[in-house]
Amino acid sequence: MGTISDKVLVCSSLKEALISVYGKDVSVEKKQAVHGGDANDAYKLCLSNGEALFLKSNSISNADLFRAEAEGVGALMSTGTIRVPHIYAYGKDDGYSFILMELIERSVPKKDFWEKLGTGLVAMHKADTSSFVTDGKYGLDKDNYIGTGKQKNTPNSSWIEFFSECRLRPQFELASRYFDGSFIRKINWILDNLDRFLFEPEKPSLLHGDLWAGNFMSDETGQPMLIDPAVYVGCSEADIAMTELFGGFDRKFYDAYFKAMGAIPGYEDRRDLYNLYHLTNHLNLFGSSYLSAVVRTIEKYS
Repeated sequence: MGTISDKVLVCSSLKEALISVYGKDVSVEKKQAVHGGDANDAYKLCLSNGEALFLKSNSISNADLFRAEAEGVGALMSTGTIRVPHIYAYGKDDGYSFILMELIERSVPKKDFWEKLGTGLVAMHKADTSSFVTDGKYGLDKDNYIGTGKQKNTPNSSWIEFFSECRLRPQFELASRYFDGSFIRKINWILDNLDRFLFEPEKPSLLHGDLWAGNFMSDETGQPMLIDPAVYVGCSEADIAMTELFGGFDRKFYDAYFKAMGAIPGYEDRRDLYNLYHLTNHLNLFGSSYLSAVVRTIEKYS
């Protein structure tokens, strides 16, 4: 690829973005739909200079999703650990919002793919987080999104209080129509007694935040990379818990991760509580097919 800007640009049109990135008049010669995501439309852009980029688009009303994605990818990139796609620009055009980034051609994972994903995630979880939260230890200086749902990141010095007030409580409030009074009392008991189940970590970790199997891939060299983050600073166990929610991670990943990170006894007892956040978010985004899983988890901890 030719010389391009390393700075993420905010642009008022796709044409402006392309010119700003390349420093000259470059046009789209071919736009090919790319399948795999469910929140955005995605395209491979074949350009007049012979190069190609990846474009995601959404409605104007969802433009802030791409601001948050650009900032989240930038946070992960700043750790210098696992590869993420380079973001070049985001903004709005005539009737739609967009984010323009590096095009990654997927390839067959290398033999050590899972081990590198595990150790890379440990390195990310051990990276310094002081630049991400300026008034507390946990959270983030800006709110962002989990999928298309809003994610509250108000900084807090306590992980347990942050998880209660910025993760579980907002999702339960959105889902309140699904629960009667007696069940809401069970929910409130969990929120009031999280310190019976969770612990304050020795150090905060930068989390991907939405680490399911659809948000990692093998790059053109067969090495692991992360995409579509919902970043915040929290307890590393929350990331690992989500990898187990929907499956798709090889046992070699966990062996490598826990060998490098070290295991803290009781993780299995906390895992489902961390995933209650994601299950309730799915209930709010996608409907009642997730209700039974939410109910089972609440019953388990109440």
